[in-house]
Amino acid sequence: MSELAVGLTGRIERKVVEAITAQHLGSGSVPVLATPMLILALEEASHRAVAACLPPGQSTVGTLVNVRHLAATPLGQTFRAESELVEIDGRRLRFRVAAYDESEQIGEGEHERFIIDVARFAERLRRKTGGAPAG
Repeated sequence: MSELAVGLTGRIERKVVEAITAQHLGSGSVPVLATPMLILALEEASHRAVAACLPPGQSTVGTLVNVRHLAATPLGQTFRAESELVEIDGRRLRFRVAAYDESEQIGEGEHERFIIDVARFAERLRRKTGGAPAG
């Protein structure tokens, strides 16, 4: 396990298939990469950037997304989401994120995640649901 440090990066590559288009998800009426799926890829890249650096029993959860979707990516094209850890403030992690398709930059912004203790997080959810299993 390496040390959590500014400069860590994560990257995700995906092909735009029907299931992740705006038309399919209902967030638009055209068969292009849906903004929610772009954001998901940016969050996943950020999570991956730091996951291997966290002690067992810890993870991260997303708490802030501020992303501009700059250009449409058509069905069949590949896109990549990139993330760089730019600030560590206690348990708060801030990332600079960007995305590119085969011809241009398609997204940019920032994302924040918080480091959590998975067992304590699960216990809070259990109490919130009145002891019922989550899900």
